[in-house]
Amino acid sequence: MIEDNYPYDARFGFQQEKRVKALVTGAAGFIGSHLCERLVRNGWKVIGLDNFDSFYSPDVKWNNIAGLRKNDMFELMQGDIRDEHAVASILADGGFNCIVHLAAKAGVRPSIEDPVGYQDVNINGTVVLLEAARKHNIPGFIFASSSSVYGNNKKVPFCETDNVDFPISPYAATKKAGELLCYTYSHLYKIDMTCLRFFTVYGPRQRPDLAIHKFARLIEQGRPIPVFGDGSMRRDFTYIDDIIDGVVAAIEKCKGYNIYNLGESRPVRLDELIGRIETALGKKAILDRHPMQPGDVDQTYADVNKAVQELGYNPRTEIAQGLKRFVDWLRSDQAHASKEQSV
Repeated sequence: MIEDNYPYDARFGFQQEKRVKALVTGAAGFIGSHLCERLVRNGWKVIGLDNFDSFYSPDVKWNNIAGLRKNDMFELMQGDIRDEHAVASILADGGFNCIVHLAAKAGVRPSIEDPVGYQDVNINGTVVLLEAARKHNIPGFIFASSSSVYGNNKKVPFCETDNVDFPISPYAATKKAGELLCYTYSHLYKIDMTCLRFFTVYGPRQRPDLAIHKFARLIEQGRPIPVFGDGSMRRDFTYIDDIIDGVVAAIEKCKGYNIYNLGESRPVRLDELIGRIETALGKKAILDRHPMQPGDVDQTYADVNKAVQELGYNPRTEIAQGLKRFVDWLRSDQAHASKEQSV
């Protein structure tokens, strides 16, 4: 667990009495809002950049950061990562220790329908931020990559040294491209870069289109859940608190160029996941079965040894515990929404 205090890093020269400052893109999203909360709690000044894209309801994102916006250590900037002038104006204030780049067009399946849009945001937007880091002498850059870069890798668990030249969706291809761009900028301009391959992150405030949130919501409502494939597909579900521990450690130890897997390293079959969600909810699911979809990989399974050894990463939230916390949040959130609608 990362301690909630001011971090010290000899390279940045942090001291507890000196403010540390980060730009976090995608700040109002699921992972972004949790990270901003943790950094603020740890004494960071955080500038959050988000364009409130309509991929899912912007109201959800506003709710994600409602508490943060009351904190003087957090400042929200609405804007697009592709807008180099907007990014430059944010960094012009100076004093930034790092950029944490979480913003992206997300999702494997939607990327198959819109490869041009995914390339525009995920690649061009990343280049804009890397150029801004170079021009404004930002010492550290954290890039949110994805387990999807491994494609249908037959070797498990997935290791950072595995060949990832065969992505099977445009989304995965843009994440691999982002890693390569980060390496190039690190090599040419001596910016310390860390790429984090996230493995199926879940927990309170998870995006509503993702499996755990979607399944739980539909089961709770007594509606069928869409199940693709025969249930044997496996995912390395990773609880949000564990992910944030890893991201904060990566920020504090960003040096040179590195790639780390951040996963739970305990894959769960889809049919097992559904059963565990049923248990957490105390309700049975109605299954609406479909064939496997293009772009879906058979399994994800993280080898986290490098992150454990170099970052002190220690994922410890088992799926049953994480699902219980998620269901508690979901029901609380739904009760709050119902109360607001009745007013």
